[in-house]
Amino acid sequence: MTTTIREGRDSDAEGIIALISGCWAEYPGIVFDLDGEVPELRALASHFAALGGTYWVVEAAGRIVGMIGVAPQPPAGTWEIARLYTTAAMRGTGLAQRLLDMAEAHARAHGATRLCLHSDTRFDRAHRFYEKNSYLRAGPVRVLHDLSNSLEFDYSKPVDGIVVMDAPAAASAERRLAETLLACVRDGASVSFMASLSLDEARAFWRAKAKEVAVGARILLGAYADGVLLGTVTLDCGMPPNQPHHTAVQKLLVHPEGRRRGLARSLMRAAEQAALNAGRTLLTLDTAGVAAEALYRDLNYVCVGVIPRYALNPDGSFCDTTMFYKHLKADGLSALTVTPDLT
Repeated sequence: MTTTIREGRDSDAEGIIALISGCWAEYPGIVFDLDGEVPELRALASHFAALGGTYWVVEAAGRIVGMIGVAPQPPAGTWEIARLYTTAAMRGTGLAQRLLDMAEAHARAHGATRLCLHSDTRFDRAHRFYEKNSYLRAGPVRVLHDLSNSLEFDYSKPVDGIVVMDAPAAASAERRLAETLLACVRDGASVSFMASLSLDEARAFWRAKAKEVAVGARILLGAYADGVLLGTVTLDCGMPPNQPHHTAVQKLLVHPEGRRRGLARSLMRAAEQAALNAGRTLLTLDTAGVAAEALYRDLNYVCVGVIPRYALNPDGSFCDTTMFYKHLKADGLSALTVTPDLT
């Protein structure tokens, strides 16, 4: 089917109303109250223009089959992705991805440093799509007090930078983190897993880590570049009672597509600040990677020694591991900025 994407006009009201009401009708209990709750649909171009944003529609055979909007929101640098809809017939064609990519590019070109959106808690398919695109759950569920008794999840992500994830964010990052772990293992990284690692197994690993975040036993950080979650590192805070000052750095991972951008270094510096914020002043870690070892030495980690034949590479061959530690001092790290919890 041939489609055309163009900027929306106020005169598209009839097609827009038909598209959105049709999508909402797929979910029992959602009431489409045009004049009571969404009167802006009668002149949507004017609505977005007043916000400083814009929206686009997709036409096929003279009918509107998709749409998306984007507009700035406070605080400065934040842009909201809004009203992403496609007809059922257009799902699975890549149209939604094209629209989201276009809206995000528009926001970044206009100075966006953070992207956000809201999604009804009943829209499971949409949640999977947004999480695939590195959006993380942020903040509490919103209650709209409308005729549909709507509850909404807030999602957001930075364009670039490091985030410290709370439990909802960690849970929604599961897919992207699993893809990064899988890519690193397939690239030969010795990070506890063998070459047979599956995506489902990788997701189960991160699902367990999200639970540890929820109970305060682990700190999870993520690194973004160009709006994509490309790296992570965790801090194990589940130490014995006589080690309240100690945390172990684990799973420093950068997706092969995100390397040579300084993400690993940024993650480590942010992890140090997160450790200090949690009252941890001793960091320990081990690595079997030459590049990682050089990074840790450059960050003033002290090498304790090498344990030969410590673990296996993904291909089954033995690898040595090098042990490091670092004592942290608040001065010298206090200038670091870590984005907390995406809220």
